[in-house]
Amino acid sequence: MNHIHSAIFALLAGATTLLSAQPIPPDIQKAAEEQAVNLCSTCHGPRGISTSPEFPILAAQRTGYLAAQIDAFRKQTRAEKDAHDFMWGIAGRLDEKIITGIAAYYATQTPAPGRTDDPTLAAKGKELFDKGVSDRGIPACATCHGANGEGIADFPRLAGQHAKYVAKQLTYIQTLTRAAPVMHGIVKDLTPSEIQALATYVQSK
Repeated sequence: MNHIHSAIFALLAGATTLLSAQPIPPDIQKAAEEQAVNLCSTCHGPRGISTSPEFPILAAQRTGYLAAQIDAFRKQTRAEKDAHDFMWGIAGRLDEKIITGIAAYYATQTPAPGRTDDPTLAAKGKELFDKGVSDRGIPACATCHGANGEGIADFPRLAGQHAKYVAKQLTYIQTLTRAAPVMHGIVKDLTPSEIQALATYVQSK
């Protein structure tokens, strides 16, 4: 087992949600949902299904992952240009309880439907997603993201996500524009065509 596989299994074994085991107080949840409806929906669409591929779909996203990302924007530790331009100012006004409530709200929304206009490319992406490329040390994406791209523990849901957004994030991680050390080790050797195939496949799910 190489160091990438070891890191993946360590993360899977130790993944814990940012959410407290305690229920979110109703007043906090109500305030969080108002933020989601009145603020977040401007870019991310009603109930978290954005129409622009510049903005990720949040509907049915894993709660712990989404809370962690919003918190990273708040702390400015996610520093790619899009994070700086769109999310730093917004997330900086949120506290941890509201962040938890927003993540919980989106986790309960209906997922975006799969869609593709290139079944052949999606099929190539499925092969990579399901099996990886063992002779290049690239593990199967399904290991952490689930057999259907639904996410596991705090690893994000990819199913139904905009292909353009997924490809952009993989490229950001590959080029160290977005800090994600474990993911960088996994995707650093993917070719641009492989990234596009994976992105096309997960959008189709």
